[in-house]
Amino acid sequence: MEVSPLNTKTHNHARSNSLPSKPHPVILQCNELLARLEGASDATSSSSLLSHKLSGLQDLHNCIEKLVQLPQTQEALVQEHQEKWVDELLEGSLRLLDTCTATKDALLHTKECTRELQSIIRRRRGGEVAEVKKFLTSRKVVRKAIFKALENLKGNANKCSLSNTNKGYQSVALLKEVEVVTFSIFESLLNFMSGSTQSKRSSWFLVSKLMNNKRVSCSQGVDENEFAKVDSALQFFAFNMASKSNDMDDLQNKLARLGSCIQDLEEGLEPLFRCLIKIRVALLNILNH
Repeated sequence: MEVSPLNTKTHNHARSNSLPSKPHPVILQCNELLARLEGASDATSSSSLLSHKLSGLQDLHNCIEKLVQLPQTQEALVQEHQEKWVDELLEGSLRLLDTCTATKDALLHTKECTRELQSIIRRRRGGEVAEVKKFLTSRKVVRKAIFKALENLKGNANKCSLSNTNKGYQSVALLKEVEVVTFSIFESLLNFMSGSTQSKRSSWFLVSKLMNNKRVSCSQGVDENEFAKVDSALQFFAFNMASKSNDMDDLQNKLARLGSCIQDLEEGLEPLFRCLIKIRVALLNILNH
């Protein structure tokens, strides 16, 4: 029986429609959210911009939580569970949790010391200088913990390699990109909290740029942040023994702005932390199933 040219064309047309397959909507959504955060990997930021980045990270990781549940993602993890990139993915999820925990702890410690100092200054019964020096000592401890976390991030960035990721799976490559961008934003946040400014682009910023192979904008200006302003004002107060009413009021205002900044950052970190836990648990459940 002859096959008519019309039937042949129809058959070929049907086959051509099946290839190539479109990315899953969840993958498209993750890529869109990731694109919004590209360029947000600068080492210097304002508190409002950092809060915006954390909000964007939460949206992205909520989407990643859905991505991990996709059959193609689970298939990649199960079929290649003995590959090195799978272990690195799990290690990366744990490092993200460790970094987020260190960031939350530093914020909490600073918040508690800030509230205590505000209370002492508000009463104005004397002893302010001693309390200020106590706060500065506490800040040294916090900064030391922050710098340790930053060193860990720098070491992780130096080890990052795309060759360890199976690029045959879109979802797997996307998970790695999200990890890198998340570390980059955490690095910006930790630098901000340390009260120091950084003229060089962060190590995770450079990794993110290499992974995406795109031009990423980087802010050239460095605005003194709330943490740095309080550190500077308290150092002046402690060593110059300022006690004028307007100096005290200015110090209170700076402490109040710092407290508000910390609250905003905490509100952005807490839901992100819970989401990171869910993603890691989901990965472990898939591999241990």
